[in-house]
Amino acid sequence: MTTTIYNNSSFSDSPYGLKLQQTFSSAGTFSVTIPTNILRVYAVVIGGGGAGATATTGGAGGGGAGGYSAGWTYISNTVTVGAGGAGTSTAGAANNGGQSIYGMVFAGGGSGAPTLVTQGGAGGGATTPSQTTIGTTAYTGAPAAGGSSSYAGSGGSFNTPAGAVSSGGGAGVATATGTQTAFAGGRGLICGGGGAVGTAGVGTGGAGGTGDFYAGGNGSTGTGITFGGGGGGAGYTGAGAGASANNGGNGGSGGGGGGGASTNGTAGNGGNGVVYLYY
Repeated sequence: MTTTIYNNSSFSDSPYGLKLQQTFSSAGTFSVTIPTNILRVYAVVIGGGGAGATATTGGAGGGGAGGYSAGWTYISNTVTVGAGGAGTSTAGAANNGGQSIYGMVFAGGGSGAPTLVTQGGAGGGATTPSQTTIGTTAYTGAPAAGGSSSYAGSGGSFNTPAGAVSSGGGAGVATATGTQTAFAGGRGLICGGGGAVGTAGVGTGGAGGTGDFYAGGNGSTGTGITFGGGGGGAGYTGAGAGASANNGGNGGSGGGGGGGASTNGTAGNGGNGVVYLYY
């Protein structure tokens, strides 16, 4: 019998022989009770997504995706789930997503989009990235490279951002005249938000990155500066939201990056992280 990893339902992300016992998807720190006969737990941990940014003129970049880590850990009686970065209508660098942690497995949040509108936020690694510089090496040991690694993608800068397990946000467009289209968020397991555009002509915001399981939200399109918001990036557990007018869409649950906003619109929030415990 022939099988394929691409459409065979017997393959999954669940560790072999273990059962998903507890899921934490609300932001905050919570108590955890593990049965006394369990000595180790396998944790899948995802940080909160970064927020998109906004601009007074033109469009701003999308936020980066939350980091992803997975592995065995000692028992802990608490778990922390990182909140997605909050999008605002104030121009400047956007808010980062929060780190998530259980025991010794931890994942950084995605970076909020930078002040420079033509760049998106970077995807998170084991620590929260600094705007377009990716987070450090993932807990799983994947190496970090100069601009991006297989785990954390750099933010977009005048092009589509690097794809990765946790991808970067799409770049915005500063030009405020003519027909303009912003850049989509990077593809990955967890995805960055789309960039925005604010123009007197026809503007189309970038779509949020589409992930393995869920789609990113669409950017908005229309004539004039009240359009051009970027879509939210897909999260590990939910789709990104579409942009509305010149406002960015929210990132999907499970670390999706928020979409960028244009011309004093409100940027999209990053999606909250999530923690899965298997034993």
